[in-house]
Parts: sequence; C-alpha cells; structure tokens
Amino acid sequence: MGFNLVKGIGSVRLAALIQYFGSPEAAWKAPAGELYALNLPQKSIESLISTRNEVDPDEVYQKITAKGIQVIIREDPEYPERLACVDQPPPVLYIRGTLKPEDRWAVALVGTRRVTSYGQQVTEQVATYLARNGITVISGLARGVDGIAHQTALNNGGRTMAVLGSGLDQLYPPEHRALAERISGSGAIISDYFPDTPPDAANFPPRNRIIAGLALATVVVEAGEKSGALITATFAAEQGRDVFAVPGPIYAPQSKGTNRLIREGAQPLLSPEDILEALNLKKVDQYKQASLLLPVDELEEKLLTILELEPVYIDEIQARAGFPVEKVAAALTMMELKGMVRQIGGMTYMAVRESQEGSQTR
Repeated sequence: MGFNLVKGIGSVRLAALIQYFGSPEAAWKAPAGELYALNLPQKSIESLISTRNEVDPDEVYQKITAKGIQVIIREDPEYPERLACVDQPPPVLYIRGTLKPEDRWAVALVGTRRVTSYGQQVTEQVATYLARNGITVISGLARGVDGIAHQTALNNGGRTMAVLGSGLDQLYPPEHRALAERISGSGAIISDYFPDTPPDAANFPPRNRIIAGLALATVVVEAGEKSGALITATFAAEQGRDVFAVPGPIYAPQSKGTNRLIREGAQPLLSPEDILEALNLKKVDQYKQASLLLPVDELEEKLLTILELEPVYIDEIQARAGFPVEKVAAALTMMELKGMVRQIGGMTYMAVRESQEGSQTR
C-alpha cells in the first residue's frame, strides 16, 4: 500500500523490487544506495525515498480501514482468482462492499457513454439475463452503458461490481454516488488507486484491464471508433477471455467500434443466451453448488496441472495422468460442473480456474 502512493512505481517495477529484495517490506526499507544501484528511473527512486520519509504505511492502513475500505493484496485468499492470473495483476485492491466466491462467474458489460436507445435496450436485456442466471455483472460505473448495466443488475436482484478509474473516496461521475452506494451494499466497488486519487484520463485504460481481468467474458454493447470499451475488449482478448460485440447500423457512430470488433474476430452477440452458451454456463447454479460441496481431490489436482498451460485432448490427458480413461472422463465431467475446466470441442479440455496462489492459469 505504501508503494501504491509512490509515483513511478507500478506493478511491474514493484515486482522487480520484491524479486530483488525478497519482500515488499525489505524493498520499502532498502538503503538509498541499493535502490540507486538498480536499473530503475532516478525519478521513481527519488519519489520512493521521499514518500517513505513522509508516510507510515501502518498509520495510513488504519485510517483507510476505519472508513470501511477493505485492502486486499495479491497474496490474500480473498484476491479475485481470475484477476490474479493475468499478466502483472494489481498488487493491491481497495474495496467497498464484499467479494464472493461466486463472483468468478462474471461477465463484463461495457460500452459508450453516449448510449442510444438501441444500446440502452440491449444493455438492459443482457444485464437482466445475466443477473437472473446468477452471473455477476462487471462494469466501470461510467455514464451510459456502464451505469445502465449496474442499475439493471441490481433491479433484477443480481450482483454487480464496479471498477473505478479513481480512488474510492473520489467517485466519478458524481451523479452515480447513489448508484455506487447500492452497488457496495450488494456487490463491490473496486479500485487499485489510493482512495483519495482523483479521476484522471490516464487512469481509465489501466482500470479497463481490471474489468476484463475479473470477467469470464467481455460484452461491448456500443462503442465509437476510439471508445474506451475497445480497450477493455483488447485486454480481454490478450488475457484469453471471450469477447462479444453487439452489431449495429453501419452508419451509426456508436456501432463503428463494435462492428469493427466483429470484423476482427469478436463473437457477434445476437441474443443474451449466446453468452452462457459460448461459456458453457447454462447450468451455472449447479456449478456453484458443486464448487461449494465437492472438494478438489488428488486426481483433479493432477488434471489441473496437466491443463494449466494449454488445451489438451482427453487421450493425452489420460496418458499423462496415468489413470484409467473412465476415471479421467468422470473427473473432467465433475470439474466442468465445478467451473474448473471447460471442454472446447472434440473432447479437448482447458483449465479455467486459477490456483490458490493466483500465479498459474487453471
């Protein structure tokens, strides 16, 4: 959290510091001479030295938690599993509300601030469908599609999470303060920025990475040619997550971005059912119950190890595991119900659950 206050030290540089010194605390307390010996920009080192001379992390932590803000670091068991497996996940998250295990069944619903009546109708339809099927709706609390997605999910008794491009004490836009209160009451408001960080244009592309990282898939409803929603879609594709785009009129400015996504390979969203069908989540309630009731056994752990890097055909899985094929097939079926693996066709499986440490894709 102390490093989170240092300008010029992000997740990549912090990871390098921890690797070199062995722990965040050792890096925080490292002698200035050793810091300057590292291959880091001088301004970043100067900012670190200046910040740690002025800040007591323990005191700051107490003040933040006294406001009802939860501070989660990557090593905590509460850290979102899907976000933990992206490249360089945020080292620290600030949260108002509650994260729940079922939030790993989540879909991001994003789009333009200048939403049309068509976009509003589609957003409401998709968010309603997701909420009623037990899927957490993730968005960015912005005007337009984001706000409609959050509001609709709440109105239908669903869970929703908002990821901010500012600190939790600097909610933006201001007219969504009441909506944010509702979200934190039955979901979560999330930021990787220190609570008093004001909104800034430079903050929003990085937060889009978190939106995509928390979700199984990203749906772009409407987006102009330079919309931030396209950045979210790019991050989702880079993270190996499904990307859906809602087709629209070829002359409509708000559909130019989504139509381009479809041309470039995004799945066209023709109905909300397409999402759960593509993700094999038609029986999400059964998955949740199985995940809660059935623990991972030795065979499942072995299969996760085999599937952690790439999709594998069942015959190869059986050969590597060294178990009878009928046991492997039964275990894979149960693991599908538990949301741990996914069949991508032709008896080829891939892992979709992250390890407890959050360092390997499963």
